[in-house]
Amino acid sequence: MLNIQTYDARAGGNVLYKALAHPLAAEALATLGDRLRRQGPLAVFDPEAAADMLFAMHPTLPPVTELYVQDVSGVGRPALGTDTLPLTELVHSHAATLLVVSFDAQRVLARMGSLVPRGMQVVTLDEARLPSEMLTGTRSYLDRLNFATNYAFFRDAGGLSTRLVTANYWANYGARRVRLWLRLFDAAGVPIASWEEMAPAGAGGIMIDSGEVRRRFDLPEFTGQLFIHAIGVAGHDVVKYALDTYDNGEGTGGGRSLSVTHDANAWPSDRYANLPAPDAGETVHLWVQNSHATPIPADALSLDRMGAETPVTLPFAVAPYASVAVDVSAHLPGLHWPAQIELRAGRHVVRPRYEVTRHGRSRIAHLNVERADLRPDPGIPTLPAPMGRGYLLPFPVLPPEQFRSIVQPTIMAEQQVDLPLRLDVFDVEGHKVGERFLGRLPRNHDVAIDLAELGAPEGHAELVYDFRDGGSADGWLHALVRYESLTTPHVAETSFGAHIFNTAMTYRDEPQSYSGPPPGLSTRLFLRLGDTHRHSFAAMMYPASAAWHPRSRTQLILHDATGEVVAERPIEIACSGSMMVWPHKLFSPELLGLAGPRGYVLIRDTTCRLFGYHGLMDDEGAFSLDHMFGF
Repeated sequence: MLNIQTYDARAGGNVLYKALAHPLAAEALATLGDRLRRQGPLAVFDPEAAADMLFAMHPTLPPVTELYVQDVSGVGRPALGTDTLPLTELVHSHAATLLVVSFDAQRVLARMGSLVPRGMQVVTLDEARLPSEMLTGTRSYLDRLNFATNYAFFRDAGGLSTRLVTANYWANYGARRVRLWLRLFDAAGVPIASWEEMAPAGAGGIMIDSGEVRRRFDLPEFTGQLFIHAIGVAGHDVVKYALDTYDNGEGTGGGRSLSVTHDANAWPSDRYANLPAPDAGETVHLWVQNSHATPIPADALSLDRMGAETPVTLPFAVAPYASVAVDVSAHLPGLHWPAQIELRAGRHVVRPRYEVTRHGRSRIAHLNVERADLRPDPGIPTLPAPMGRGYLLPFPVLPPEQFRSIVQPTIMAEQQVDLPLRLDVFDVEGHKVGERFLGRLPRNHDVAIDLAELGAPEGHAELVYDFRDGGSADGWLHALVRYESLTTPHVAETSFGAHIFNTAMTYRDEPQSYSGPPPGLSTRLFLRLGDTHRHSFAAMMYPASAAWHPRSRTQLILHDATGEVVAERPIEIACSGSMMVWPHKLFSPELLGLAGPRGYVLIRDTTCRLFGYHGLMDDEGAFSLDHMFGF
């Protein structure tokens, strides 16, 4: 496992990790490593317990001969091939150079005073700082807003293109000049393009299309990853986006492939889950995309049937920033849907994608973080009455005469041993029309429920905890949801987690807010517009853990590419109800023309928290679907 610290549920993300992982920092540290090797023996002072992470992520740094710490409890600890020494012993060092593992190191250096031997050269991590023009916050280099970064799967090859769409939501928090620094890596991990793009001055739409990038830089076909650094942001340090994969007509797919997924979650994890085993006639590829400047060693990653505890290692190395497609059947032969697969990633990758191919059509979705820090929460089975049904996982039931709607609860924490669940079904007006107790699903379950078995009408359903037969819960309930067309071979799928929705009382950090403390009782969701070949849609739901306002008071606000409002339309959704939203049916062609291809709809409600799934659909039955993101 890569010895790094990335994210903690209480403390949040480790900004130092992002600072060390930035591709420009990696280049600077490689240059520094070459210089340090030439200078002779290296001593390291580690005032912030960051040396292990630094050297794990940047193996070109030279070996350490002496490692000094200032915390007396850390003296004598084996690390980096030596035992730690007290800082007071530095005066006796014969090393040529001292590396101080700290940014903004002036205060640290001032405290060291006469401890540094005469003639010893001193360097700090400030040599790996980003240029000042790339910094948002100036008071501290490790300000989280300085590292609003993320990765995106990015491809323009084999007749398939990708398109990243989002909005300058930072403008809503006061940001004035947001720009994106972008670096594209090919499959081998080689950077093939770096550039900047200005975001609209207001809360306008942003679009980066792989075909346009390929033409702009005269690139050959590529499959790799796009590193995104948003500069000048406010409010959020998370780069959120939707990512379309579509058939560009240049391949043999006949214009049939279409799917959508979303941002990669910038924090590498020990494990990921909800990778589906292939169904009959399917091939499932896991995309392993190295997020770091250090290679992934052979046998460092493994796949396992969820709950089997017999992981199979992947016997190949992955170069820095490289992308490799792994056929899961080659490593877990004989395993088929609805079996689930766990990826033991060792913190080498951010949230990975998988690609399913069937009948010549490709669809892409993402795995989710399998939490290592969660334990069963004894408070969830005894939540008081004001919390109602507690945690809900809502998902659409598409028109049953056109689609099969299938849900598979997924294990998503290392300590989850069972999932005590019930499935509640609602029509579009919020009437409960059915339920099914699923029992206590074991960790290795292979249950997938077709909502047609419950006679579910168009509307939505919710997975909820049900403890009638006992069991435990941690609040990290997830599911994979799959939609199959009844008239074409097309399939779409996505996955999401549960929350408490629309209660005045709070429990831990629920109902979750977009930014700030709970309860989150408003809605601000992004819905991109369609293009000349496809219409966009959103399957909107008004989930409620307990009774809330009878109907929503929702505004659909059409924006153009600059963030200016073009038009608004009101809608109402019944509590526990749902509604399909089609922008091309609610706004005239003239208004959509004013909004333009980079325009979008903001779904806004100040009275309740809605949730939704968005996608595209063409006239030939191809469609995509993924859960929406809010800001």
